[in-house]
Amino acid sequence: MDVLKAAYAEGRLSHGEYVQRIDCAHRAVTLGELSGLVRDLPQGPVPVMMPQQQPFPAQLPATFLPRPPLPPPNGMAVGSLICGMLTVVTWGVAGVPAVVLGHVAKSRIRRTGERGEGMATAGLVLGYVSVAFWAVVLCMAMVMMITQ
Repeated sequence: MDVLKAAYAEGRLSHGEYVQRIDCAHRAVTLGELSGLVRDLPQGPVPVMMPQQQPFPAQLPATFLPRPPLPPPNGMAVGSLICGMLTVVTWGVAGVPAVVLGHVAKSRIRRTGERGEGMATAGLVLGYVSVAFWAVVLCMAMVMMITQ
């Protein structure tokens, strides 16, 4: 049946010939009778020239490419974050190095493209908060000394 349908669709059988062969196929009892109906037809559709396929892309889609290695984090950014966290333990002494390391790290990150922007920013914030806190404490202590 499929061979007859393909032959009719491709124009190798006229409508009358197609209807006649289909009727015979419905009445066929043996496999030999069916094979006689399609003996003069090639099995399956006739090969057709396909349009020119696009060449295989030289680069695979991004989802199939391995992820490029990440640049290393900037060491000064890590140092800035560590110094910023240590300000709580060191009574603010590590605040100044946190600020200095944070600024140097940010400038190097912009220049080299390393990772660590967030760590440098966190170190800067913690350092500035520590320096500001201890500056306020020192000013209040001076004012207390002067007023006595």
